[in-house]
Amino acid sequence: MADIKIAGIMRAGAFSPNHIGNDATIFNMVADQLRKRGCDVTTYSEEQLINGKVTESIILNMCRERRSITRLQELEDAGALVINSGYGIENCTRERMTRILIGSNIPYPESLIVGTDEAIKDSLAKARFTQCWIKRGDSHAMHKEDVSFARHHQEAQEMLQEYFLRGIKRAVINRHLEGDLIKFYGVQGTPFFYWFYPYNEGQSKYGLESINGKPQGAEFDLGYLREICLKAAETLDVRIYGGDCIIGRDGNIQIIDFNDWPSFAPCRAEAAPHIAKMVMSMIKEHI
Repeated sequence: MADIKIAGIMRAGAFSPNHIGNDATIFNMVADQLRKRGCDVTTYSEEQLINGKVTESIILNMCRERRSITRLQELEDAGALVINSGYGIENCTRERMTRILIGSNIPYPESLIVGTDEAIKDSLAKARFTQCWIKRGDSHAMHKEDVSFARHHQEAQEMLQEYFLRGIKRAVINRHLEGDLIKFYGVQGTPFFYWFYPYNEGQSKYGLESINGKPQGAEFDLGYLREICLKAAETLDVRIYGGDCIIGRDGNIQIIDFNDWPSFAPCRAEAAPHIAKMVMSMIKEHI
């Protein structure tokens, strides 16, 4: 399959907070797997994509920059095969993701979507939120402050004000869920699925795992976890995915975050061949 030319678009560093090396590693491992299968993979930056340097009709990407997403969508509409879809990447921005998951009856925390110039204490009280999470709604997280834990209503209001001063216009407020925090990774169209407790493994992006603390090992239905994660991936239109869940003491599972192509840091050697296999399958269907 040496005639199959693939453009591989690396993620811009601003969208790999504390994970630049991990994101680059899984991407390069998948590119190498595709080369072993006879594909010609050329690597580009997001800036090169935006500037029109990419001419291949098959695009494998980790893009997050707004202009990159728009360009991917344009290429997709023109007939290119884009993995992950530019529309799927956009669906993983916080406000869109929240609306889609809740609207699709996928287990997700009770949430408020607000303007950052709003007074929210009365709304939090009416919704019976106490502790909660304030998350920027317009984009993927780029800074530690883009996902903030509020211990009470006044602190939540102050955090929202800080978002406003930073020029962020929209925010999602999630009810805080008590329970065991787990991370998961998956690849649509393959049997690959991996989960673990990040607190136990020392895996952290911003150190927020400490809020829920050491997992208690609550029993849960692994089959159901896989089912809802796959449903979320299909609904959001993301082939390569990962995210976070909270397992309640009663075994109840709720997705609290969902990401297009995460780092797969603890399982990338296992994941890379499955990602490449999925890409090859999609190419065969596309040609």
